[in-house]
Amino acid sequence: MGCLNSKDRLTKEDMEFLKSHTRYDEATIKEWYKGFKQDCPNGRLTPAKFVDMYKMFFPSGNAEEFCDHEFLLAIDVTSSGTPEEKLKWAFRMYDVDGNGVIDIQEMTKIVQAIYDMLGACSSNRPADSAEERAKNIFSKMDENNDGQLTQEEFLKGCLQDEELSKMLAP
Repeated sequence: MGCLNSKDRLTKEDMEFLKSHTRYDEATIKEWYKGFKQDCPNGRLTPAKFVDMYKMFFPSGNAEEFCDHEFLLAIDVTSSGTPEEKLKWAFRMYDVDGNGVIDIQEMTKIVQAIYDMLGACSSNRPADSAEERAKNIFSKMDENNDGQLTQEEFLKGCLQDEELSKMLAP
């Protein structure tokens, strides 16, 4: 978890996202982020470090079992269900601001995150940039050329393109 090239400060955009999607205020988020950077200076939270942190907060809990359970829940979300159910889940994840559509900036962020997960030297990583790939995706899916993808456009585009579907909804 986390980004290898983690920054010392949260961007304004990240802060706004966290404030609107959690119950925490700005001061609390900054405090948590500062602690995270102290515990994980490179910005990566490994499973072992997650278990250690869990044990600090819940010393009597079974950290390994909890972490295994969380891992299984993440696997279940992406491995069970129909392709359409997976794609609907993916659409909700990609619609970062929750406005019911995906814009080019949201798509670019998602594609960049996927590229980052694949790693810079991965043979699985496409040759084009995240921006180029996002524009290509949009040109294929945005049927009415309004610069936004509805859930319907997203589903239709992914279901018609197997490679795209595998990339966007594993």
